[in-house]
Amino acid sequence: MLTFRALLLNTTNAAQRRAMLAAKVEDMLNTVVRQIAFYSFERKLHLERRNGELTADQICALWINEQEESLGPAIELGADYETYWAYIPHFIHSPFYVYAYAFGDCLVNSLYGVYQGARDGFAERYLAMLSAGGTKHHSELLAPFGLDARDPAFWQIGLKMIEGMIIDLEGLEGHA
Repeated sequence: MLTFRALLLNTTNAAQRRAMLAAKVEDMLNTVVRQIAFYSFERKLHLERRNGELTADQICALWINEQEESLGPAIELGADYETYWAYIPHFIHSPFYVYAYAFGDCLVNSLYGVYQGARDGFAERYLAMLSAGGTKHHSELLAPFGLDARDPAFWQIGLKMIEGMIIDLEGLEGHA
């Protein structure tokens, strides 16, 4: 995020700024919205499976329903998309792993939000968090930043970052 923000700040060409922001917003939405939709599909699939075996048509219907709900009416899904769930290896090899993408993206955005308002010591706390690697639970790693992933406010910081970039992008739309 620091690198992206520095590159964006140093880009004076409006078309390049628009392209950079559009790509970043698309990436962030893809990471958060798409992965949450994947998780929701996977959850519904496993819950439905408790009632018995599912046919391919039933799985496809669950998939399409979840994708339509997450993408909304602006995106038209073709008939070929109904089997796309079968191409996602996480569903088979690492069940329920997709949450990590959305968690990681919101974590980065929330940390960046804290960084923007931080006084001294953010870099030291951040480096200490990174040096801990996987040795601590995320609650311990986030505590020095005043963040708690159980608190909806944590997620709002990350979502506000995405919202801010969308607002910035919309502001550039009128400038060619």
